[in-house]
Amino acid sequence: MKNFTKKLIFFIALSLLVSCSKDDSSSIPQDIEIQDFVWKGMNAYYYWQSDVPNLADTRFSSQAEINSFSYGFPTPEELFEAVRYQPGVIDRFSWIVDDYIALENYFQGITLNNGMEFSLFYENGSTTNAYGIVRYVVPNSDADNKGVLRGMVFSAVNGTPITNNNYQSLLFGTNTNYTINLADFNAGNPILNGNSISLEKFELQDNPVSIVKTFDEGTKKIGYLLYNQFASSYDGELNAAFNYFKTQGVNELIVDLRYNGGGSVRTATYLGSMITTKSNETLFSQQVWNEKVMKNIDASYFLNYFTDMIKNTDENGNVILEETINSLNLSSVYFIVTEDTASASELVINALKPYIDVNLVGTQTVGKQVGSITLYDSDGYGRNDANLNPNHTYAMQPIVLEITNSKGENNPDGYIPEVELYEDFGQISGDVDLGVLGEKSDPLLNRTINYITTGSKFSGKRTISVKKEQITNSKLQRPFANEMYVDFK
Repeated sequence: MKNFTKKLIFFIALSLLVSCSKDDSSSIPQDIEIQDFVWKGMNAYYYWQSDVPNLADTRFSSQAEINSFSYGFPTPEELFEAVRYQPGVIDRFSWIVDDYIALENYFQGITLNNGMEFSLFYENGSTTNAYGIVRYVVPNSDADNKGVLRGMVFSAVNGTPITNNNYQSLLFGTNTNYTINLADFNAGNPILNGNSISLEKFELQDNPVSIVKTFDEGTKKIGYLLYNQFASSYDGELNAAFNYFKTQGVNELIVDLRYNGGGSVRTATYLGSMITTKSNETLFSQQVWNEKVMKNIDASYFLNYFTDMIKNTDENGNVILEETINSLNLSSVYFIVTEDTASASELVINALKPYIDVNLVGTQTVGKQVGSITLYDSDGYGRNDANLNPNHTYAMQPIVLEITNSKGENNPDGYIPEVELYEDFGQISGDVDLGVLGEKSDPLLNRTINYITTGSKFSGKRTISVKKEQITNSKLQRPFANEMYVDFK
């Protein structure tokens, strides 16, 4: 009841924040309704609203003036870009989509995908020729069934060599199938070896609770979790993993977030509560929204507390999961992180720091301390609010908040591990040496276990003087890869 009341107050108050009622636009032709939705939604919620003159509450004095401004942009996307605050510099993570079903599916781990996750690199000495290295294969996907393995190298697709000009169309276009032509690494100048694998994309739901196991190291019972996305539809599986750790008597924990770009703030709070036990009155994190929102909403709405219960509801408010959290009540935790670790992953790291000993192994994280909500074209901008516009499926995912830990701290530059260790895509040993995820052959996992058992921060021979920069990776090509969002129902 407490949460319901807070949400009710939230929606009533926010409905007063929009400078002109959506009802005022009833005469707007169907083909320009979306522009009206874009301006009003950004005016109400955008985190940097006060920094964008064209979003100011005093910028327009009538609906006609809003119309005149908004309709000056040929597409909703162009209007959206025009009212962002320094896109790519300050605001790096706001999105607009023309298919909110695909957006909703992504947040629950559902994508059109063949299951091969990979990074692309330039050949040594080249700024045009490229190749891919497989870093993760989704279990039970087409790639898994076809025998794609972590560490495989490919330098052509459908017989066409990969370059900086064609990798988008070859690998990330509308095509649902392609053939990768495998290669031998050859010290960063791959040579095709005559082998190939044909892959097909299907609608795939990837369970982010990917690997759950334990290691016995003397008196240490180490739990290991490879966790790839904060997807609320898998909160039950996440809790079950911690129940397994409890039954096995785990007293040290490694949470592998190397490929985790984020997700639900609520799920992040659940994970933090599974790692250590705090009272339901102990502050986990706190949100800061734009000045207009903060002035009109009760401050308690923006505070996230540790919890001993999972309680998830569907879009109609029906409880779909309610169970006690399995907490290990640890005083320390170890995270494996990389330059692909972002948003909700960084939130868990930051939120736990005031309470327990947080240890990091890997490379510096992204630095995404801001979060978003999904805005729909309805009276209250929620999916199930009145008068959801049936004429289009546009939705916005604008940045609406900054999130900190209980001390008001975050790090927009990312978190630097005390044990620096790179995944070896050939820049260290001269050959690809990634090992098997979840096994000690994986250098990052093995080094973390060593850190736990010896306390040594020395990374040994696997440090490098020059980092091999990736061109991109398959996750980054999905526009919602590094999202951190709060539930908005």
